[in-house]
Amino acid sequence: MSKNKLAKFADMATYPHVFQPAEIEPLDKPHAMRGRWRESFFYNDNPLTLELGCGRGEYTVGLAEMFPEHNFIGVDIKGARMWTGATDSLRRGLSNVAFLRTRIEFIERFFAHDEVDEIWLTFSDPQMKMPTKRLSSTYFLKRYRSFVKDGGLIHLKTDSNFLFTYTRCLLEANSLSPLVITSDLYGEQEHLLLSEAQRRILQIKTYYEQQWIDRGIAIKYLCFALPQEGDLREPDVEIPLDTYRSYARSKRSSLEKAK
Repeated sequence: MSKNKLAKFADMATYPHVFQPAEIEPLDKPHAMRGRWRESFFYNDNPLTLELGCGRGEYTVGLAEMFPEHNFIGVDIKGARMWTGATDSLRRGLSNVAFLRTRIEFIERFFAHDEVDEIWLTFSDPQMKMPTKRLSSTYFLKRYRSFVKDGGLIHLKTDSNFLFTYTRCLLEANSLSPLVITSDLYGEQEHLLLSEAQRRILQIKTYYEQQWIDRGIAIKYLCFALPQEGDLREPDVEIPLDTYRSYARSKRSSLEKAK
């Protein structure tokens, strides 16, 4: 581990708005903050939004600054990346933002029934070979249901045509209609029926998003309401794999499609 990473971890250990559960904590028991985020950290009853897989936290910080009357928590396992957003929000004096370092697989430990209003999935790994690791899969949607309010919004913003198409097919398979959907956000935004607040939100660009834009890759976006009731099933359709990988690496798999 580099000294730079060690210094960042040392910094975050002193940050009052960063929560890093100890490795010895039992994963089958609720975390101490579960059901108590408003009461014990934010000290208000404002709506709560999560950014899952927040990376450097640009969306978490951008949303928190844009909407001071809402609370935001960025969630990721990569502490060195999270340090950027955590440090930025501390310097800006934002009292409506927190960061949680954990794996998304354990997310139910940290939030209680109806505690969360919205979820953002910003440039998640498409996990083309592992359906159960896709953050918009039924595997995760069923978990989100345990703490997101009925009809709470799920936002997906991605460079991946595979993940975008997979999520669109999943909605179709479960008769869920997207509230907003576009395969070219910045090319089609003027034609979308968006409020001024939505347009402002969708202009927030992450570090990785700017990479995709610079490479000429269109940004995709969709938003849908997640009901708490009803069965959820995976789409039975083969989807063309993305032809590129992050950081300009070539595609590793020889496969052309996947479910």
